[in-house]
Amino acid sequence: MNDSYVEWLIKRKVPFYAYLLNAVLGIVTAVSIVLAFTTGVLAVLIMFVCVFVTYLSYRNTRVEFEYLYVDDQFSIDRIFGKAKRKKYFECSTEAIQMIAPSESDALKAYPNAAKVLDASSHQPGAKTYTVMVQQDGETRKLIIEPNDKLLQSFRRSMPRKVVQ
Repeated sequence: MNDSYVEWLIKRKVPFYAYLLNAVLGIVTAVSIVLAFTTGVLAVLIMFVCVFVTYLSYRNTRVEFEYLYVDDQFSIDRIFGKAKRKKYFECSTEAIQMIAPSESDALKAYPNAAKVLDASSHQPGAKTYTVMVQQDGETRKLIIEPNDKLLQSFRRSMPRKVVQ
């Protein structure tokens, strides 16, 4: 049996609204810190809340996706702020029905997907692929941005399911 191990990290583009949100929260936090030093206990509590909300906002708007393909398992982890990792998606190769470029005509055979998961970078001009997965009785559409090594590994393990 061919043992395959491929991992690939994709950094998602930070949306414009995130920069505005983080700037506004930073200003509110700075004002709350000044107020905490000049006023009473309530202002200190508000300062801690503002610092915490600013931290969460910053961390959750910096997202990376790690694709991991080991033997017959494909998984995607979502990494928040280079600190917190959560499982985003996982399946076996038997559950994958098709892997095709996102603009491919072969995807027209799958018009309705119950759930769409986007694990791409959202960079303009990025080459995305769509993975159609039949899992837990529903069809899922997964949008990924693989590198050549990951695509070759998919082609080796399931050549009829990968459309070029």
